Amino acid sequence: MKTINVGMVGYAFMGKAHSNAWMKVAKFFDLPAVPVMKAVCGRHRDAVRAFASKWGWQSVETDWKRLIARDDVDLIDICTPNSSHSAIAIAAARAGKHVACEKPLGMDASDARKMLAAVKKARVRNMVWFNYRRVPALSLAKRLVDEGRIGEVYHVRAAYLQDWIMDPDFPLVWRLKKGIAGSGAHGDLNAHIIDMALFLVGRIESVSGLAKTFITKRPLVPGSRKKGNVTVDDAALFLARFENGAVGTFEATRFAGGRKNANRIEINGSRGTLVFSFERMNELQFLDRTAPLHLQGFTKILVTEPVHPYIKAWWPGGHIVGYEHTFINQAADLVTGIAKGTKLSPDFADGVYNNQVLDAVLASAKSQAWVKVAKM
Repeated sequence: MKTINVGMVGYAFMGKAHSNAWMKVAKFFDLPAVPVMKAVCGRHRDAVRAFASKWGWQSVETDWKRLIARDDVDLIDICTPNSSHSAIAIAAARAGKHVACEKPLGMDASDARKMLAAVKKARVRNMVWFNYRRVPALSLAKRLVDEGRIGEVYHVRAAYLQDWIMDPDFPLVWRLKKGIAGSGAHGDLNAHIIDMALFLVGRIESVSGLAKTFITKRPLVPGSRKKGNVTVDDAALFLARFENGAVGTFEATRFAGGRKNANRIEINGSRGTLVFSFERMNELQFLDRTAPLHLQGFTKILVTEPVHPYIKAWWPGGHIVGYEHTFINQAADLVTGIAKGTKLSPDFADGVYNNQVLDAVLASAKSQAWVKVAKM
């Protein structure tokens, strides 16, 4: 059978999630090609060797340029901090490698457009790891929207809430530095719910946003008295006008006490309403407004049947899936798309659009005015 040799850059949180996906995807999905975990790259040789041994990578590199230069690697999977996405992706494309990149695609839209131009010129396949599209319940929501079950969309109401940096003694990690992360909760969390809205409803025409940093200085390292400046937002909120006439509200924060990974979207339409919450990721709530009034009410759909998206590859009906399965589902789509030449989604064009919305929100927060999202 045909193989696709994978080279992954980065081995922290996302490196674990992606490694798990590459290990398991061919065991559950009948694929037209088998991914081979050829090499993982990280700066610290001993640490990356230990990671490779634990997660099943055949070899290691400590320089991503050497990884890209290898003849035995077909696909570069980028799991690094945001500031390095562009350089790695562009070099990989120029070397003729397919590219899969964590979100947000670029530090900003200009950065992302360079990445898109590189993969287009090289004619290599490309994908952005917006893994929530691969939650079966959210994919079912997409099917219901496309079937017209909720009719004309009026409202999109999305929020992504966390609380992991509320402690003022939490150190100044890379996600709190603009030069590495690009933005804070905005690019980390809003990027996801923007993509969910793109997936379910369509593109955004204009935005009105605000951003706030609650704790402006943090210890340079855990327990240190020396502090550095936080240069990104702790929270970012915005209103949106969609191209199809719908309106939306979006909220991302890392200061919602008690909320660990509360990712939620609600869509209200002329014929019905859909509600998805990642904290109950195997469920989708659906209200059918076309039913007689005395029968109307939210139905909880347990999205665990073989007729539901992706579930056929997993367990018998009623057996739930988890966070890690979203990456495995996306890896299956990625491998299939590369092997068969079918459309990959979301691709780098979608990633550019996402960055353009992110940029427009920050521009609006600065100008305190509505800002149009740039056209591609």
